[in-house]
Amino acid sequence: MYRKALYVFDGDRPVQAVVRSYTQEDFPGLIRIQQESFPPPFPSELWWNEEQLTNHVARFPQGALCVEIGGRPVASITGLLINWDPTHADHTWEDITDRGYITNHQPDGDTLYIVDICALPSYRKLGLGKLLMQSMYEVVVELKLQRLLGGGRLPGYHRHAASMTPEEYVSAVLNGSLKDPVMTFLLRCGRTPVKLSANYLEDEESLNYAMLMEWRNPFLQT
Repeated sequence: MYRKALYVFDGDRPVQAVVRSYTQEDFPGLIRIQQESFPPPFPSELWWNEEQLTNHVARFPQGALCVEIGGRPVASITGLLINWDPTHADHTWEDITDRGYITNHQPDGDTLYIVDICALPSYRKLGLGKLLMQSMYEVVVELKLQRLLGGGRLPGYHRHAASMTPEEYVSAVLNGSLKDPVMTFLLRCGRTPVKLSANYLEDEESLNYAMLMEWRNPFLQT
């Protein structure tokens, strides 16, 4: 199980927080976080349900983390282990996570795959997403995995789709002429692009595109 206490900052004000493994008692709060983090047009059927969350804590508790502030969870991140073959990179979110149920979790996997990350909108200014991502990097190092991997939505793309291909949009984000709410965030977290994926996830804002991005374990470079 994972647990660390620290301070985050609301402007200049320190706020006590705990990053820890989430448990069954957290399920109502975790579902609420999803509902507030991913409002329509994001598909409501992709919000967590209790069966999925039960699988997360039973199959891979090291990959089921939340941030607790004031006695309640306000952000979460979930992952599973896979054996990753970079030569066969194409996949969908549903296939690689078993629709979020992670029944295909591989305990001997070499890659921590991020299923989801979200935070209550009123707490996002505290930097909890980056904190959770860094906590998952610690899990990667502790388990001696090769990498952390995951597909990042491109929710800003729909605003530019009439004038830019998805490849052009990604290039614009990478050269700094555009910012994407998810891809730019992941770059700030230390993730690097691997592959642009079409039909990754049903997502109107991203036109179903996602950028597969990784963080390599610096202690296991080959």
